[in-house]
Amino acid sequence: MYGWIWRHLPGNAWIRALISLVLVLAAVYVLFQYVFPWAEPLLPFNDVTVDGAGAGSAPAGAEEGTAR
Repeated sequence: MYGWIWRHLPGNAWIRALISLVLVLAAVYVLFQYVFPWAEPLLPFNDVTVDGAGAGSAPAGAEEGTAR
């Protein structure tokens, strides 16, 4: 695929490299500005299955972050 793109770009190797860099930067820009924000609510990163009330929770009166 990359060979096909490289062969179809105009110019010599330096121009092709510059156009390739611009294409990569454009793809990254589109991903960060449009695709990732659109997909973020669809991903399960905020689905918490542990509520802290289980057997692994700290004893009553113990503060988090203190040595036991």
